[in-house]
Amino acid sequence: MTPAQRIGALAAEVAAEGLPGELRDDLAARVVDLLGNCLAALGEKPATAVAEVTRSWGGHGAATAIGSPDRLPAPSAALVNGTLAHALDFDDTHLPSVLHPSAAVIPAALAVAEAVGASGPEFLDAATVGIEVTCRLGMAGYDERGANSVFFDRGQHATAICGTVGAAVAAGMLRGLDADGITSAIGIACSMGSGVIEANRTGGTVKRVHCGWAAHAGVVAADLAHAGLTGPPTVLEGRFGFLRAFCGENHDVGRVTDRLGEHWETPGIFFKPYPCNHFTHAGIDAALRLRAAGVNPDDIVELTLGAPAPVLHTIGEPLPEKRRPRSGYHGAFSGPYTVAAALLGGGGLGVFHQDFTDAAVADPARLALADKVSCVADERCTREFPRQFPAVLTARLRDGRTLTERVTHNRGGPAHPLSERELTTKFTLNAERALSKTHAARVADAAWGLRTDRTVADVTAELHPDPPPGNTR
Repeated sequence: MTPAQRIGALAAEVAAEGLPGELRDDLAARVVDLLGNCLAALGEKPATAVAEVTRSWGGHGAATAIGSPDRLPAPSAALVNGTLAHALDFDDTHLPSVLHPSAAVIPAALAVAEAVGASGPEFLDAATVGIEVTCRLGMAGYDERGANSVFFDRGQHATAICGTVGAAVAAGMLRGLDADGITSAIGIACSMGSGVIEANRTGGTVKRVHCGWAAHAGVVAADLAHAGLTGPPTVLEGRFGFLRAFCGENHDVGRVTDRLGEHWETPGIFFKPYPCNHFTHAGIDAALRLRAAGVNPDDIVELTLGAPAPVLHTIGEPLPEKRRPRSGYHGAFSGPYTVAAALLGGGGLGVFHQDFTDAAVADPARLALADKVSCVADERCTREFPRQFPAVLTARLRDGRTLTERVTHNRGGPAHPLSERELTTKFTLNAERALSKTHAARVADAAWGLRTDRTVADVTAELHPDPPPGNTR
């Protein structure tokens, strides 16, 4: 069998037989995390723009667009919800592929599951397989010698490209496709994935829509396969296939199928404790440690943030711009600013949404502290990257002391996991941007219940904001 056929066979087997409880537990936690991220992002301009456009398309209302009383066609709902999921850069990350798989796959699975009336376990199983496929495709384009993603080196957003295929697999399972049908959905989806990442360098909000488009395209691919359209079975490894088209000759198709169905990448995906670029997180952890040790920001003369050499392009260059972000969104990609925010701010689990508003990044005290931060390549961090996103932060104080905090294992990953209490705290604080505390608790209860007796419809029924006081729907 070809790699696509092997994925199709596994997906059909899982749809028929189900997954172990521990994998469903993990995926339920990711659903809770993602729904909180979506609810927190309802006011973001990219999300409102996408919602406005999809409403204008019309169509048969089959699935819930989070935050709206309107029901939309499943592909449209997936586009809205996937955009919300990635809009705040608060979604989980797979290493070393540096993918955000849940934000592309779960919205696709959620929309189709609601449309077909799927049970909670059916939804969790489909999303798990789709996320697994996404991660394995990302790893097939990972350059071991260069310790970097070939997709990213070529300016491509691997999350959007690989996530389209994973979304199609999840949607195909929920549509009831057999192994051949899911193989065709993969073949169709490989013609639909796209996304370039120039916005990471110079601005623009289009990247926030990438996961939404991946979810949308995945649902469309599965629907087309369900209607009888076919795709090439050699689409992944072929001469004109997915991996050669996106990665040239620098790929390893064996990573797609190695121990497929035996080893699962999904439980090792990192949750994000902070709503900013994942490359900044270890620096935040280090700054929080300095703060906990009693360091007064007024006593800091100089800060040196050591990081893996490849990430400096994202969080440290050009340094004058990173020290003075142009907006709250750009502040989320700044090493100097996020260190300053951790030392002076500190909402949520360490830094939170209020630290990434346009007003916060213009705060004179934060800018003055960010001006003291230099970003340098650290050899040890570079060796550990990208299986971890480590950092070392050194503070030189007015009294002559030099304090250093080195963070090797990212908070939120397998070696330093977030507890269920921390995940619940993150969800609640996110959800309360749109819902009352009582309403947020109902959403969380329904989402956790997907493992047992709750349906997807039980969850989506709760995903509308509370009306303003005095108003009713």
